Amino acid sequence: MTVIKKLNDLDITLSKLSRKKILSLVPTMGSLHKGHISLIKSALKYSDEVWVSIFVNPTQFNDINDYKKYPVNSKEDINIIKSIDQNLNIFIPSIDDIYGKKIIRDKYNFDGIDKVLEGIKRPGHFDGVATIVKKLFEIFNPNFVFFGEKDFQQTMVVQKLIDDYFKDIKMIVCPTIRAKNGLALSSRNSLLSKKAKKNISIIYDSLLFAKQNFYKFSNKELKKIIKSNIEKNQGFLLEYFELRCSKTLKICNHENNHNSSCRAFICVVADGVRLIDNLLMHNEN
Repeated sequence: MTVIKKLNDLDITLSKLSRKKILSLVPTMGSLHKGHISLIKSALKYSDEVWVSIFVNPTQFNDINDYKKYPVNSKEDINIIKSIDQNLNIFIPSIDDIYGKKIIRDKYNFDGIDKVLEGIKRPGHFDGVATIVKKLFEIFNPNFVFFGEKDFQQTMVVQKLIDDYFKDIKMIVCPTIRAKNGLALSSRNSLLSKKAKKNISIIYDSLLFAKQNFYKFSNKELKKIIKSNIEKNQGFLLEYFELRCSKTLKICNHENNHNSSCRAFICVVADGVRLIDNLLMHNEN
């Protein structure tokens, strides 16, 4: 296993790689869980060489307190990666290595897919995501990159970035990994209080309810029922619940969804911890 913390050292290591080797990159912000492990294991199936980057990216946080609270445990992350496969490689850069002295997020045109859902609630977030992802892609020049379906809107943004700048890169989107109660695994889950954890299954239950009743209720009715069910739990707030097309992120429902895939997107704040999830409602014909 190789663990590199300096960009210069990484450049030297990558320059020695055979161009015939298939290289995969799994970008993470650390605090690894079974969802990340599934991405890494998928990457191993595709590649001769797999790199996992660990970097809590400041430009994708629109709230400085959220950035400061983000869980960090590099030593544990390294141990987790080592337990998966001894041949994995890890890059843990500093902010200075990635951004230099000026921490600036670049601006991008994502044709509107960054202006809804998380884009409304977290202004500048996707520009920050694209800024770090573009830097990592330029550093590694990977053949494959791996992201999780839980952050579905993010995968759409990354695909647009690939289409615009990195046509030789193939993105693999891996299925959401869930806890026994249905909660989508996320690094933020470690911040949940014991009280919140008792009722947190309501998030996935709400998505399942929407799927089961997709043809029964209108979007407005579904949202009203789901909001009521969620906010019965003390300290829980529904930030959004929306039904949108998986290809365009335009609003969809059972009446206009005959030729597209409709997906439910949800964001719940549970005792101050913000959690997102999504679920496909209706497969494309």
